[in-house]
Amino acid sequence: MSERSLRTSDVARASGYSVQQVRDLERLGVLPPAARSANGYRGYAAVHVRALHAYRGLARAMGPVDARRLLVELGTGTLADAAAAVGAAHVRLAREREEVLRAQQALRTIGDEAGDDPPDHGGDAMTITELAEALGVRTSTLRFWEDEGLLTPARVTSLRARRYGSGAIAAARIVVALRGAGHGIPAVREILSTLRQSGGPDATSRVLRERLDRIAERTVALLRAGSDLAAVVAHRADAVHRTVQSPVLPADDATPAPRSWAGGVPETKEAPVPLSW
Repeated sequence: MSERSLRTSDVARASGYSVQQVRDLERLGVLPPAARSANGYRGYAAVHVRALHAYRGLARAMGPVDARRLLVELGTGTLADAAAAVGAAHVRLAREREEVLRAQQALRTIGDEAGDDPPDHGGDAMTITELAEALGVRTSTLRFWEDEGLLTPARVTSLRARRYGSGAIAAARIVVALRGAGHGIPAVREILSTLRQSGGPDATSRVLRERLDRIAERTVALLRAGSDLAAVVAHRADAVHRTVQSPVLPADDATPAPRSWAGGVPETKEAPVPLSW
């Protein structure tokens, strides 16, 4: 028994998107191309609704631009590509969470020191290159933050080689977390100034807790999107499998060969077949 064809309005209602958004996402390649009836009307299936749910979750987890890119790439990728892309998204979220946890520890360090850099014990200090690598930023970014008064190297040698003590490293971790949370340079400067002058970490601590909450929400959204993505990929793989199993008819046969979602006709049964739309 064939699956009932859905109208654009049906898909919009089931997914929570508008009719125009459904059409736009199909045009952008986020959705598989809808089948067309003889009179030109679109005919969708349940997999299109699952794809829209997947897009919604991915957009919450990684942003709409990256979500669109991932789903478009899945249209020509393999099952391994799909798994790797989602796995990489989980890794990025885990790294963001780890950075915030380190910033919280740094905040406690700054509070304990009340803004005073501890003595440099050699191994506790980092060069600008080491600190940039530890934070996942460029050395030019650290120099910019220094120019803006956000960071102060613990020691600058006669050769102008910067060294960052534990206090400066702690401040740098807080800057990374605050900038990642969307705070501008003036706001970050004000927060750090308050910490250094009064040792009052309450405002920054609240910002970091809120950022952890947002990361948790994005992680849950990604987990939910995973089940929808799995359904979409499985449907696509099944469609490709059925296409490959169908014999390719001779060129002079009037019956057209079966097509995949992308409209392509497989050349041979043995050729590698991507999970194309």
